[in-house]
Amino acid sequence: MAQADFTKALRDREEITITVKGRRSGRDIKLPVWFTQEGTTLWLLPVHGSRTQWFRNVLVDPTITVRAGRQALTAAGRPSRARSAVQRVVEQFRKKYTAKLVAQYYDRTDVVVDVPIDAGAGRRTSRKRRAAPAN
Repeated sequence: MAQADFTKALRDREEITITVKGRRSGRDIKLPVWFTQEGTTLWLLPVHGSRTQWFRNVLVDPTITVRAGRQALTAAGRPSRARSAVQRVVEQFRKKYTAKLVAQYYDRTDVVVDVPIDAGAGRRTSRKRRAAPAN
């Protein structure tokens, strides 16, 4: 899959599905999440910050599969606690989803995860339904 195909699949999309490996179970865990895109980077903001289970899973195994419509890619997520990155991503989320919804769903904003979309193997997948961001 070309990066352009994945980027096109992200356009006008409010939600993506991520798959992470459970740190204890070893099982694949699929979750709907909100995101922002900055160039060739997807930014994910865990709903409960550093207490979010999928974030804790990424700390153990950074492999994240991201699905947008029929497009998917697998890359290494990069967790960050850098205050400047967190503040920038929170502001991007407020612009994309509104400050009201970010305040409603995101009770802790102390970490972010960036996922590079310029590298990674991709494949076509089936389309998933929309839902609120996962815990």
